[in-house]
Order: sequence, then C-alpha cells, then structure tokens
Amino acid sequence: MSEIVLKSREEIEAMRHACRLAAQTLEEAAKMVKPGENTLAINDFVHEYTIKHHAIPAPLHYCGYPKSCCISINDVICHGIPSKNAVLRDGDIVNIDITSILDGWHGDVSATFYVGTPSPEAVNLVETTRRCLEIGIAEVRPEARLGDIGAAIQTFAEGRGFSVVRDYVGHGVGRKFHEEPQVAHYGKRHKGLRLLEGMTFTIEPMINAGDWRMRILDDNWTSVTLDHKWSAQFEHTLAVTENGCEILTAFSGPLANSVTPEHFKF
Repeated sequence: MSEIVLKSREEIEAMRHACRLAAQTLEEAAKMVKPGENTLAINDFVHEYTIKHHAIPAPLHYCGYPKSCCISINDVICHGIPSKNAVLRDGDIVNIDITSILDGWHGDVSATFYVGTPSPEAVNLVETTRRCLEIGIAEVRPEARLGDIGAAIQTFAEGRGFSVVRDYVGHGVGRKFHEEPQVAHYGKRHKGLRLLEGMTFTIEPMINAGDWRMRILDDNWTSVTLDHKWSAQFEHTLAVTENGCEILTAFSGPLANSVTPEHFKF
C-alpha cells in the first residue's frame, strides 16, 4: 500500500478549483441528457468544455481509456465508453462520470440522470443511490473509520432491497487520479483506517437493483451487471476538515434531470 498524502489547506484550496470545474462541467453536460442524444456527443462536449477552461480530461488515455469521460446507461455499472451508437431513450438512466485536471490537481464527480420520464423502479434505485452518497458523506470526520462509511451505505442500500457493488470503490485523489486510501461502500463500523484532517478522497457508491456481481465486456472497460438489472452511481470528492468534511465537488444548483421526484419518500 502506498502512503496516504495529507493535503495542506493551501493544497486543498488549489484542488478546490479543479473540483469546482469538474462539477461545473457535469452540470453543463447534464443539459444534454434527453431522448435521442448519443453519448459521444456528450463526451465531445465534456472534452471541449474542459479544454476551454484550461484543464485536461483525466480519463482520456488513462490506462488506455479512449474517451474524455465515462457514460454508463441502465445495466452498465461504470466505465461505459461513449459512442455515437449509444443513444439515450425515454425511461433510461445514465451516469456521467467526469474528472478534470487543473493546475496539476484532480477533481472527480459523477451523477445519475433520468432520460425523459423514469419508471417508479428507476426512481427508487436512483434516489436510493443518491441517498447512499449523502449517508456516506455524513460519516466523514476526523477519527472516524473507513468502515463507518461503508457500513452506513451498505445498511441503507440493502435495507431498501438493493445491493452494493464490491468490485469498485472510492479512492484517494489529489495530484494523482487514484491515490490511497481505498474507500469501500460496504463494511463494518469501527473497522478500517482512521480518517485524518487533510485526507482527500471520493465516495462513489454503485448500487444495483439485483445481484452486486458484474462482468467486463470485450472492450476491457465497460462493466455491466451480471443479471442485467440496472445500476446507479453518485460521486463526490471530499476533504476531511477539522470538524467534518467539505464536499469539494459541490454543485452550484440542482442538476438538470436529477431532482428528487416529489412522490419519492425514504
């Protein structure tokens, strides 16, 4: 295991700019989510918007990944490769995952959006996943344990009849795209690494409507559910502060197509 890099307040301030850009890019990309749009067009917008703001799209060429963001539809858990042939349809759900590099710092964020009019089942999955992220974030403070985050998410998701993906986890982030620690979205309270002020990492629960297991397609990137049931994900980059945490990728307003339907109740 590599060493965890604690960031100073000055470094977190520098990282905050990259995170704000990532969140801003996602807010703008969300406006393209509509029936008939293809995911390559969204990817191209993300690429151009990032470059226009003097930043670099981190996914492009990362370990051979061919595009500037990941876009995952319905039963795709993560790492969906944007394509002109991947056309959004009414009733779909789609996750857009964006990481920006600005002045050497990374900001990593994602959200799942409704395409057109969602089914009650889709709403239940997506809003449960959104709540899982909020619940995980609420556990972050100095002296808490990583297991507290995972246990809170797992308890809530499974209590609502869903499963938590085991194969992918949150991660430290900063000058590198992926740093220590690894942040599992399942686990046991009072177990795991103790959190310290200055840690920066993502929480990004991937919640499945069915079995948590997955398989990777022949493109060596796209991860889909084993049983073809749908999956949703939300992600923020956080900094552990003196008294709690700061969401570095916080949005400036409600995301288009991502507002909790009024009829949904926890």
